[in-house]
Amino acid sequence: MTERQLIEQEIRNLESDLAASDYKIIKCSESNLLGEASSYDIDVIHKERQEIRNKINELQSKLEALED
Repeated sequence: MTERQLIEQEIRNLESDLAASDYKIIKCSESNLLGEASSYDIDVIHKERQEIRNKINELQSKLEALED
């Protein structure tokens, strides 16, 4: 596999991780709208998801640098 392919695969994996945690965000939103306590710690979820987004952005920058 080329470096580009490895980076693209890592981005896909990270995007999949984000999608897999979407249900937690939905459940937190539902609980909030209903005035109920959430079963998940939204601060932890947000931090984890932001770290994933930051890594995706970093990898996308590396892809752009490979194009130059």
